[in-house]
Amino acid sequence: MGRPFREARISRDAIARNVETMRRLAPSPRMMAVVKADGYGHGAITAARAALEAGADMLGVADLDEAFELRAAGIDAPVLAWLHPSRAELAAAAEAGITVGINSLAQLRLAADAGHRGTVHVKVDTGLSRNGVARDEWAPFIDELRHAVDHDGLRLGGVFSHLSNTSPNEDRAQIVAYEEFLDAVRAANLDPGIRHLAASAAAIDHPAARYDMVRLGISIYGIAPEDHHRELPLVPAMELSAEVVHVKRVPAGSGVSYGFRYRTTQPTTLALVPLGYADGIPRHTDGASVFVNDTRMPVVGRVAMDQFVVDAGDHAVAVGDRAILFGDPAATGAPSAVEWADAAGTIGYEIVTRLGRRVVRTRA
Repeated sequence: MGRPFREARISRDAIARNVETMRRLAPSPRMMAVVKADGYGHGAITAARAALEAGADMLGVADLDEAFELRAAGIDAPVLAWLHPSRAELAAAAEAGITVGINSLAQLRLAADAGHRGTVHVKVDTGLSRNGVARDEWAPFIDELRHAVDHDGLRLGGVFSHLSNTSPNEDRAQIVAYEEFLDAVRAANLDPGIRHLAASAAAIDHPAARYDMVRLGISIYGIAPEDHHRELPLVPAMELSAEVVHVKRVPAGSGVSYGFRYRTTQPTTLALVPLGYADGIPRHTDGASVFVNDTRMPVVGRVAMDQFVVDAGDHAVAVGDRAILFGDPAATGAPSAVEWADAAGTIGYEIVTRLGRRVVRTRA
């Protein structure tokens, strides 16, 4: 049996190597591997196992469904989930040994009323204005947390937040705010537990933000967290490809795809690749290319729902050849996910996480 028609080939070895690289570059007593959003599109189970084997201490997911998926696969490592609906299954989470992130007074009360009796990590808003206990709730929140720990069986396992990566000054201001919350927790005679603030970018840029644990997400998949990190020695863990399904020779002046945004300037060979925006390929790309038969070929014309066209020029290309959209440039010469992100005006995170279900994930 041949390779899948549309394939995202995932390298566990690359994920493991990236975990080891980041542990070396951003040392901390503990490391969380973030495998939310199906392991950033790479497969949560595959990514979790590779990261744990490489030394990760804990796993991070967005919600409890993702955490339960890990448990169903037999992964019993510590897991933190931090986004919950109004009626989250907190008791079931405790039974499964899943740590939950608590982000407000209302959520703390829900956990206490549910008899959660599990471990919680408090998410504090230090300035990002997203998830987390707001500053004007800090005092009453800590009072109720103290009561919940003393009387409701909750265990405080950690305190965390997230930096904006806006500027060094903005990040330092958030670190100061985080320290203020930790001081208030300690003043209430509570042990804050595992302190974690830095994700991939901050783990590199702010050694002071590493505390007891760093949370590594995009970096373990071999994609730089910020533009100024592109020289990090990371190995892309995903190679996206598809079979060429049609080839034709066309004359100069031929329009290509919807709106004829591209017209050929000379006789050329066009090849059709069966991936489109239904599969997560950006509809708007300027300068994207694919790798066919050791040659980069530009994507031309509008990307459609199920397909796009590349201009092969006079290079040899045939139906059944493999077109690699992105992978590891250092190993194969193919474009990277970040190059596709640049062409689409977005970030590498979006390119790998948006792939649809028609793309079959396989292990390298």
